[in-house]
Parts: sequence; structure tokens; C-alpha cells
Amino acid sequence: MLGGGLCFLRVKASRCREAVVASMARRALKLVSLAAASSGFYLYSSKYLDPNDFGAVRVGRAVATTAVITYDYLTSLRSVPYGSQEYAYLKSQVHLRSAERLRDLCCANRGTFIKVGQHLGALDYLLPEEYTRTLKVLHSQAPQSSMQEIEQVIREDLGKEIKELFVSFEDTPLGAASLAQVHKAVLQDGRTVAVKVQHPKVQAQSSRDILLMEILLLTVKQIFPDFEFMWLVDEAKKNLPLELDFLNEGRNAEKVSHMLKDFDFLKISRNLGKLYSEMIFVNGFVHCDPHPGNVLVRKCPATGKAHIILLDHGLYQVLTEKFRLDYCRLWQSLIKADMKRVQKYSRRLGAGDLYPLFACMLTARSWDSVNRGIDRSPVTANEDVEIRTNAAAYLPQISQLLNNVPRQMLLLLKTNDLLRGIESALHTRASASSFLNMSRCCIRAVSTYQRSKSHSLYRKAKISLLEALSLWQINLHELFLRLKGSRLGNWVIAFLSRMHHSPY
Repeated sequence: MLGGGLCFLRVKASRCREAVVASMARRALKLVSLAAASSGFYLYSSKYLDPNDFGAVRVGRAVATTAVITYDYLTSLRSVPYGSQEYAYLKSQVHLRSAERLRDLCCANRGTFIKVGQHLGALDYLLPEEYTRTLKVLHSQAPQSSMQEIEQVIREDLGKEIKELFVSFEDTPLGAASLAQVHKAVLQDGRTVAVKVQHPKVQAQSSRDILLMEILLLTVKQIFPDFEFMWLVDEAKKNLPLELDFLNEGRNAEKVSHMLKDFDFLKISRNLGKLYSEMIFVNGFVHCDPHPGNVLVRKCPATGKAHIILLDHGLYQVLTEKFRLDYCRLWQSLIKADMKRVQKYSRRLGAGDLYPLFACMLTARSWDSVNRGIDRSPVTANEDVEIRTNAAAYLPQISQLLNNVPRQMLLLLKTNDLLRGIESALHTRASASSFLNMSRCCIRAVSTYQRSKSHSLYRKAKISLLEALSLWQINLHELFLRLKGSRLGNWVIAFLSRMHHSPY
């Protein structure tokens, strides 16, 4: 009887959830119908009005999409045995359908929705592959504003017409992103510039869009209690105003330009990681949106050297000194495979008893690889599959962890994932050189902090000497790796091997 009662309760609960979803869908359809009826006259009378600008249309579309996705998950898997091959296949299909619906919603509502969709597309450690693969296209499919809209924004913000400000202004943008697009122009003094123009209405719509997302996520959580994504809304509330403030972006660009003025890069594949190690571990001022559209590489005509160009300086994370140093020491421990210190500094960064999961999320490596040493072997296809499988299995624990760690960590996790995506494309992911660069920056950061806290000249000299020795050891190890990978190095190794096995 007890088993039958539980079965009845489950069915009843499932039907209640389905009723809630059906109610959401009906309300969404009413909103869409109301929006169409109330806005039809305006759309007919003005060719410049866009139905996406009407709040009821945007809300109705978002509610309807959420309801359809939720209903799909509730109904498509209930009649299939959990854990069976059929269940796994159907679940993958539901993931794919839902991801495509979410992508279409982001493209239709634009602005804030595309920005959040881009963030979701970078969560390889948290979301199924069907979602991340589908949503990654949002980095290259941002909508463009018309020239009439661009002229209106410039007129409203600067109080002048384009022809009064620029000698020339190209109609076709060089690139378009979720919040703005960039046009090539020439100033009155002859300088060629890139003009970043915010999409119209994004600023006004952003706060309403975030509130809508918050309400929808809270509703979904009532249906699926293990669904923990409120941290994503909290991040959007904090970061979007910064990204929409172009004066803040200008200040960030000037600061990072001064901070990294001594960098003269030769190879993109080695030095992108070096650039970010410098920002994270040494300076604590981090560009947090390094997706492929924001990282350009060009060959300098004068020198022939490859240069890295970072775009979009709206979103930076400022790391506190305590957080930065704990993060430095954690990565040093991970590189050395010192599990006691990994546990210690993971706990200090808010991971608690979930420190093994935290280490795997930071490194995108399996727990076995973390224990062996993440610099000992490259990532394999089997390990990638294992990581994705574990991410799906431990979704509640991952969500709990993301709610517990400092807010600074959330943007760093996103940044790490975006960098790993670029490194994978360049075939430099988890390379020895990236770990060596991280080690150098960690050593410099910790030594600088120790010297600042010491009042003894002897102690400062000792710290500096130990720092120099540690950096020298890393340089020597890097030289050995380069020789080992070269023809000369292979010849020397082969010669020494023959000498060792020679009977004489």
C-alpha cells in the first residue's frame, strides 16, 4: 500500500506541475495576443517600430518558451526507465530542443538575453553539451542596429549629427555584439577611430529583462527544486550596469593599457595565457569576457610580430588582495599536486567539503588528473567525456558550490572557460607553457605581498633571492622542455641513450 501511495503522490505531483506549466503557457499566449492587438496600430503607422520593443511581446515570448521547455522535460522522459539507453537518447534530444528554443528566444529578444545566453554557452562545467554547443553561436550571431537607429543614438547622446562629428562614418559595422556595435570613422582632425555605439533601448530594457528572468527562474525552481541558477541573475544584476556604462569601459581600457604596456608578444598560442595570468595573479584586474569575438590577433606590418588585441572593456573583475593571494596559492598547490594545500585554499575560497569538485571545475580536469598533477599529461577525449558526464551527475552540488563561493570567483570561472575554449581551438589547452606562466605570476605575486609585509631588509632580501631562484628553476625547466621538443634535443637524447647502452 505504501508503494502504491507513493506512486499516486508522484503522479499527482507531476500532474500539478504540468498544470502549472499549462497555466504559464495560457498566460503567455494571452500576453502575446494582447501585445499584438494593442501594438498593431503603431506597427502599421511607423515602419521604424520593432515589435521586440514592446514589453508584452518580450515577456510573452519568454514565458511561452520557458513553459514549453519545462513541459517538454516533464512529459518526454516520464514513461522511459531511468538509466536506460533510450532514456539517455531521449534526454539528449530534449536538451537539444530546449537549447535551440533558448537560442531562438535570445536572438528574438536580443540585448540582455543574448548576453546571458553567451554566458550560459561558456558553462562547460555545468550545462550539458547540447546547451553549450548550441548557445556558443550567440557570440557570432548578435543582431545589428540599423543606420537610422545608430544616427538616433549618437544624436541623443552627443547632441550632434554624425556629419558634424566625423569626416566619414562607415554604415556597415566592423562587428556587432549583444549590447553594442562598432563602426569605423574618421574624426575632424584626421584620426581614424572605432566608434562603439550602444544598441537603442538596451539600457532601458535591461533592468526589466533581468527582473523577468528572475521571476521565470524562481517559477522553474518551484517545479524542479534542484534547479539552482539564481546566482546567474545576481551576476547579471551586478555586471550589466557596468557593461552598459561606456565611460567605465573607457577607464578600464586606459587602466589595462597602462598595466600591460611592457608586453610585446611573439606568439598568440603561448601568450594569451600569460596575459591573463598577469591580470589575475599579479594585478587583480581581469578582463572577464575573452570570447573569440573579443580577442583579435594581427600581424604588425613594421615588425612582423603577432599582436593580441583585447576588445570590449566593459566587464572587469577587481580581485581583493586576500582573494587573489588565496587563488595564487591554490593554483600553486594544484600545479604541484599538493592535495593538503588544495583542500586548505579551496576551503578558504568557499568550497567547503566540495573542494574536490571545485578543483575539477577550476582545472577542467578529472579528480584522478588533479591528484597525479595537472601538468603531467594533456587532456584526452575520454577525460573530456568523463568531465561532462560527472558535470551532469553532480549538477545539484555544482549549483550549491556556485552559490557558496565569493562572487569574484563566478566571473573567474567564466573567464577560465572562455580561455579554455580559445586554447582548445589553438591546440594549446593545458600545455606546459601555460602552467609555467601561471607559476611565474603566482611566485611574483606572493613574493611582492611578502615583501610589502616585511620591515626587515634582511627578510626582504631573502624573499627576493628565493623568488629569483624559483623563477630561475622555472626558466631552466622551460629551456629543457624546449630542447626536448626540438630536433637538437631529440638528437642529444638519442645520443645519450646510445652512450648509456653502449658496452664500452
